[in-house]
Parts: sequence; C-alpha cells; structure tokens
Amino acid sequence: MNASPIDVLLTQPVPEAIDAELASAYQVHRLYQHANAQQLLADVGPRIRGVVTGGAKGISNALMDQLPALQIVAISGIGTDAVDLRHAAARGIDVTTTPGVLTADVADLAMGLIISTLRRLGEGERLVRDGQWGTLNLPLARRVSGVALGIIGLGQVGKAIARRAAAFDMDIAYNGRHEQPDSGYRFEADLVALARSVDVLVVAASADGGQVLVTAEVLDALGPQGYLINVARGKLVDEQALVEALREHRIAGAGLDVFVDEPYVPPTLCALDQVSLQPHRGSATLQTRLEMGRIVLRNLQACFAGEVPPNRVT
Repeated sequence: MNASPIDVLLTQPVPEAIDAELASAYQVHRLYQHANAQQLLADVGPRIRGVVTGGAKGISNALMDQLPALQIVAISGIGTDAVDLRHAAARGIDVTTTPGVLTADVADLAMGLIISTLRRLGEGERLVRDGQWGTLNLPLARRVSGVALGIIGLGQVGKAIARRAAAFDMDIAYNGRHEQPDSGYRFEADLVALARSVDVLVVAASADGGQVLVTAEVLDALGPQGYLINVARGKLVDEQALVEALREHRIAGAGLDVFVDEPYVPPTLCALDQVSLQPHRGSATLQTRLEMGRIVLRNLQACFAGEVPPNRVT
C-alpha cells in the first residue's frame, strides 16, 4: 500500500519547473491562490509538514502554530528576519535558506539602481515614451564613474557590489559589524561619518537584527548631493525620514528595491522624479530562482527523509 503524499504549503508562486517538481513529490497547497486562507488551513493545516516561502514573506508565529505537524520551513532566499527562529527551534522545526545563489543578481541590481538613479534613466525613458523629447529638457544627471561609494554591510552581497563598483573607478568605503582588513576597502565604524564621506550609500546589510540603520541623521549626513540605494530590507531605513529628505531635497535621490510594508509604497516616493523604484526583484532572474528552487527541494527531501537539511539555520 502506497503511503499518503506529504502535504506542503506554498505561500507564494515559484517557477513553473519547481512547482511541477513539488507537485510530483508532494501534495501541494497553494495558499496564495485561496480567497479563504483560514478555511484552507482549517481543512489541511493539521496535515502540513512543510512550508515553502520567500525571505520577505516568511511565516508568522500565528500561522506556524496552526500547523501542528510542521517539520520544516524552507525559505527561498537568504533572509530569515520574517521567521521567528527561536519559536521554530522551540517547536523542533527546521528552517532552511538558499545561500550563495542570490549574490550576483542582487549586486547587479544594486549597480543598476545606482546607474538608473544618478543618470535619471527613468525620467529619460518617460520623456521618450510620452513623446516629449525635443519639447522638455531634463536636468543634467550625475556622473556615475568615480563617485565615492559607501556600503552598509560587507557580506557576500556587499563585496560583490564593491567588485562591480571598482570597475567604475569608485572610491569604496564600508560599515559593518566588524572591520575586514583584508577587504582592501576603507572601514568606517560610524554610519553618520560614512554617509558624510560618500556620494552614494548602498544598504546591503542583513536585516536579521531588525533595527533601523539609515536614520534621519544618516540621511542628513548624506546631504543634498548624496544618493541612497537599498537592496537589503525596507525596515533598515527610516522610510518616513527618507520620504521627507527626498521631498525637501535634503538628499539628491534614491534607488529602492525594498520597502517597509511591501507591497505598499508611499505615494510620495512614486511621485518623485529623482527616485528609481523596483518591486523587490533583487533575485528575480529565471536562472537564480530555478537554482533557489532546487535548493528548496533538496532541503525538503532531506528533512522528510529524517536527515539534517543541508541549509538549516535553526
């Protein structure tokens, strides 16, 4: 007699190929497709043994507690700030991530946002699409090559950004939990001092601590010629202070892939010409999402086989 398939809860879409592999191995319940999520959980919650989710979405303690048979939360991403790891560990639930595969994409997007924001590419595209080329004149942009770049968080992503920035002859400094003397970049222990010394400040830090790093004081230190780029987590920046600094031209512009209360974006940000916006797409390439999905599948398989998942963080 064949054993019943293992029930897995999917909180958000994954690439079709990964979805097909999940469906072939497990009984998949797609939470994001159900108008009545509570009814779904009432029906299948007691049977769910695995949850597949994203780094930004994670899983709440309330949802976790509705799944008494849960063995693993498999995050497709590297951020664990949206999962209470202590709560999961207390329940004996494995939490896994997909490390090492997002780095290049996120660093590429950071560079794209730097170029787009400083060169005002979004404004130029809108002007052309609106048929206003030759009618309106755009303000002159800011040269990208040779700027002073500050990176908050010199982990894998931060280092990848720095390597790309070096090709643009940028003068690179960084702030982090500790100095890395072998990095070859200038360390600045004080964030305000770092912001004051650079033209562009990139947030690439882990959000696991959850605290705001870019405060109103940091933005004021960045100054009216400075730009903020965020490819980490929205909650690392005081979003209201950022909105006010941009509206009052106390900083020159911002390039943002992440926001505090996604998918909500403050309307003021959308209305400002000097802001480049993306819908949290740092790792959103087909190649990377497929690789992330394969890691998720390996973690699930190991857990359900009674083994330690290869990418467990609890």
